[in-house]
Amino acid sequence: MGAELTVAVVGAGYLGRFHAQKYRDMSDVKLIGVADVRASQAGRVAAEVGCDAFTGHQDLLGRVDAVSVAASTPAHFAISRDFLTHGADVMIEKPMTTTLDQADALIDLAQHNGRIIQVGHLERYNPVVKALAARVNDPRFIESHRLSIFQPRCTDVSVVLDLMIHDIDIISSFVRAPVEAVQAAGIAVITSFTDIANARLQFTNGCVANVTASRVALKSKRRLRLFQKNAYLSIDFADRSAKIIHRATGASTTDAPIPGVAIDEIQAPPGDALADELADFVDAVRSRRPPTVTGQIGRNALQIALAVMEQIHLSTDRINGRPS
Repeated sequence: MGAELTVAVVGAGYLGRFHAQKYRDMSDVKLIGVADVRASQAGRVAAEVGCDAFTGHQDLLGRVDAVSVAASTPAHFAISRDFLTHGADVMIEKPMTTTLDQADALIDLAQHNGRIIQVGHLERYNPVVKALAARVNDPRFIESHRLSIFQPRCTDVSVVLDLMIHDIDIISSFVRAPVEAVQAAGIAVITSFTDIANARLQFTNGCVANVTASRVALKSKRRLRLFQKNAYLSIDFADRSAKIIHRATGASTTDAPIPGVAIDEIQAPPGDALADELADFVDAVRSRRPPTVTGQIGRNALQIALAVMEQIHLSTDRINGRPS
């Protein structure tokens, strides 16, 4: 691998276009191609970023050091497998695959070939998440809401794999313990997949998380509340802000709305989470270090998400009187 890293993007849709733009703007990185089964879409994005367009990812095999896989979720496995087999490191948009067997196969293949897998859990790079990392300490209860106005582009998987998996990953990173029990319910409203879902996750350390995701809301919302000993944290991912309500010390709390309680407000600076995510990937490729979100971390989030989906199916069967 030379000083200039050669990269490509497979999938020229909404996210893939942004991947291509970020790579184009990186120093010592050469974006050589964008691939999409829709020739017009590949051509449009390639013309915008100044690289070649391809209709098949196979045309890029053996020609790049690294690749972003931003195609439809069902295509992630085959595309990623082909690039790992041909010596490229892969950045796979979440969810990394649709099954655990596929995720395990990719992880094994990467290890066998000495390749890197990074999974695109973008919220990890939100500036407010970075700012709060040191303030989260053994949470006991977490509640999250991720609501989105309906977007036709995200209908190839359920809302659990589309949206909820973001919070599953963030919550898991805060709790740092395995999930031991899952309860969930959900319903398809517009698509043939679950469009709104709620899950209760119980972790082995006693923490409980109540997680709600919807893609049929009238307004978008990305918030998380976290309760731990002596503190309550409220996070707004959208505007990169947080409030920390905690037990006060000293005499500076006379004006606090609740005696003995202080409120710290955090406003994280503007940032570019996707640029930071891809910079992390590129650095991992260059230095051969594990990225922030490894294939195993992506696999762990997928495992919980699939367990949520299974419970939704069981709940639906019970409601409809079908045997489990």
